[in-house]
Amino acid sequence: MAENSETIRPEWTTESTHRVESLILRNAFSSRTPDATETAMAYTRYLRLARMTSENYPLFLSLLEIENHYVIDSLIGDDDPFVFFTPIQPTRHLLRECFRLLTFWHPGGIYPKTISIVLGVLQAAYNHAKDGNEIYRVSINDINNLGKHLNKDSGQTDPVNRAILDVLDRLSLLEGQGDEEIEELARHCHNIRTYFFDRRRKMEDIIPQVLLVKSDYLVKTVGPNFVFED
Repeated sequence: MAENSETIRPEWTTESTHRVESLILRNAFSSRTPDATETAMAYTRYLRLARMTSENYPLFLSLLEIENHYVIDSLIGDDDPFVFFTPIQPTRHLLRECFRLLTFWHPGGIYPKTISIVLGVLQAAYNHAKDGNEIYRVSINDINNLGKHLNKDSGQTDPVNRAILDVLDRLSLLEGQGDEEIEELARHCHNIRTYFFDRRRKMEDIIPQVLLVKSDYLVKTVGPNFVFED
């Protein structure tokens, strides 16, 4: 037995131990069981208390892929989700990841507070659309995957709708720059807003129908055994 132990021990390097730790965390983040959900909630609450910095923000960003509203609530706490990333200046990486998440998520398939975090980043970045577009140049595909999350039935006062419409409005102001690609982008933003407000028109006539397939974020949510107040 001693000989076998000596043979196995050198295989356990610091790197391999970190891989095991990472695997355990990923399993917890999947939140497929109440115990996993509780573990993910404890971890995200710790991160919230530790605060976001320019060095650790990618970790906070990756946690937005957790499809469990209990875990996201633990990450946000009582903070306004629209200002969650305020400590971080918009970067190309941050904006690219936000649009990637909007592309990955189905309409209705993501917790409203989660998408609000992403929309808050975009509102801050494209408040001055020209400056924001120099950091990350938005594509027509990006705009379609932003606009697909509009819900006509909720109206323009719905916080998510209002944020999306605001970003579209800001980007529509890029018209007149003399760049045909940007001109097309600005017109498309304007058209999506028009279709949203016009009750006679359907969103699938301006956004590819394949993007408008709806989901329900509550269907796959596994709650914890217990919910504790902070």
